[in-house]
Amino acid sequence: MFFFLLNLALTDLGSICTTVPKAMHNSLWDTRTISYTGCAAQLFFVVFCATIELALLTIMSYDRYVSICKPLHYGTLLGSRACAHMAAAAWASAFLYSLLHTANTFSLPLCHGNALGQFFCEVPHILKLSCSNSSLRELGLLGVSACLALGCFVFIVFSYVQIFRAVLRIPSGQGRHKAFSTCLPHLAVLSLFLSTAMFAYLKPPSISSPSLDLALSVLYSVVPPGLNPLIYSLRNQELKAAVWTLMTGQCQEH
Repeated sequence: MFFFLLNLALTDLGSICTTVPKAMHNSLWDTRTISYTGCAAQLFFVVFCATIELALLTIMSYDRYVSICKPLHYGTLLGSRACAHMAAAAWASAFLYSLLHTANTFSLPLCHGNALGQFFCEVPHILKLSCSNSSLRELGLLGVSACLALGCFVFIVFSYVQIFRAVLRIPSGQGRHKAFSTCLPHLAVLSLFLSTAMFAYLKPPSISSPSLDLALSVLYSVVPPGLNPLIYSLRNQELKAAVWTLMTGQCQEH
């Protein structure tokens, strides 16, 4: 789990660094510009970080399922080599997918101006500037992406259903409470990430508005990466004790 948390932390850091610094620069210096190359790079890293985060969260749900429901087989199913292979497959798949997305999006001719109604380069807003029928390829790719995201979500929900069934058999009330308090925030952030991302990319144009688009983009691109460190790190008793000692200069009693 800590190996996957390290990968998730790197992904969250990359996600925040891709969009927030440029948005802060534009706000502080009252500018609204980004180069064509910079926009392509930003789109690539946004898609890359979102894809790898979803893949890691799916793998982590499987890790929890094996550790709770099949603890005797954990060393066989999720040894160090298996974890490294799954992480490598997730990073490689995300790289190829984001490369395909970026190349396909920026191969479209843009003839409806160059103003994006968003604080970062996002696929739906770039497609609005295109006047080519080839944008149907990108819309099809987005549809496939939504299906894959839904498949990951179903897999995660199925894993947690099995986990909850196993947890409910724990005789200790304190043990059940600890397991539920750890799983439920993770599911909440994951649901927020998936639902807002899918809605932002697949919502009908008739209900689109600048304020709604901005809110949805913040919810799936900024909020989950910002909440993940709190959800996972502050569950660790040693880390909470270290933070308490750093803030107060006193050791926390257990």
